[in-house]
Amino acid sequence: MRVQECVLSDEVITADSAEAALWDAIVVPEEIKERLRNQTVLSLLVRPDLPFALTALHGLCTLYGPPGTGKTTLARGLPAQVACYVPGGEVRRIEINPHGLMSAEHGQSQQRVSELLGEYVPGLASDGVPTVVILDEVESMAVARSAASLAANPADVHRATDAVLTALDLNAVEHPHLFFVATSNFTTALDEAFLSRSDAAILVPLPESEALREIVASTLLTLADKYPALGELARSSAVDRIAVAAHGLDGRRTRKVVFEALAQRLDTVLDPGNLTEDDLAAAVRNAVADTGQPGVSRAAH
Repeated sequence: MRVQECVLSDEVITADSAEAALWDAIVVPEEIKERLRNQTVLSLLVRPDLPFALTALHGLCTLYGPPGTGKTTLARGLPAQVACYVPGGEVRRIEINPHGLMSAEHGQSQQRVSELLGEYVPGLASDGVPTVVILDEVESMAVARSAASLAANPADVHRATDAVLTALDLNAVEHPHLFFVATSNFTTALDEAFLSRSDAAILVPLPESEALREIVASTLLTLADKYPALGELARSSAVDRIAVAAHGLDGRRTRKVVFEALAQRLDTVLDPGNLTEDDLAAAVRNAVADTGQPGVSRAAH
């Protein structure tokens, strides 16, 4: 795979972009969004005017936490939140697929990482527009060198991780208008030197009951635009009980649960307005059992 093919998107975004909806759709504690937004704005405003030797800011934030908690979607929605604070009112978003960089061929991973992060990405942003670069599931390219397995060719893993660190150092000095947002489901798999270069590492946790309630209710209210009867269910105390039962589910799974509930009966497939609390409860029980939560068994259903 050529390094160009590892770039999933490259677009300039403004504050009134439809991309703002991505940010709003993720239900997490507000302080998480504020910290991510503020760290990005600070970096894009301060780093171009101050030497790296003074700030020690690499322009890197790592979002970590369980799968399905909204890390990647937050990163994708970030540019629209930042645009109104930076000169010109525009932020470029470049999204990278790191998996395509790793190669079984000796030395190829290091070469591709260096070319992509050290040359190609800075070239895409050579016009100086403030740029957010998303490195999704970054553990695939910044592997903890201390834990590299023999099966993974540890020498090549070392070189690829070294190339990531070198590119971050180079961009911090030469391209301060770049801000990298890395996401990871497994911080223990990340190299310590990579984590030390993060200006902030922000945990995006599993949702609490109130967040689960909001996710279920907002999904039902969206469906209520077409099936009005669901609006009453969304505003009922049933959603509180469903949120309690959904403890331990991630946000993505919780949204899917609503649609799994619709699939419980042919009646609700044909007319979603017939959805009941019992349908939701059954879908939640199945989802929680699938996660392997202690004390929950399909046999009890």
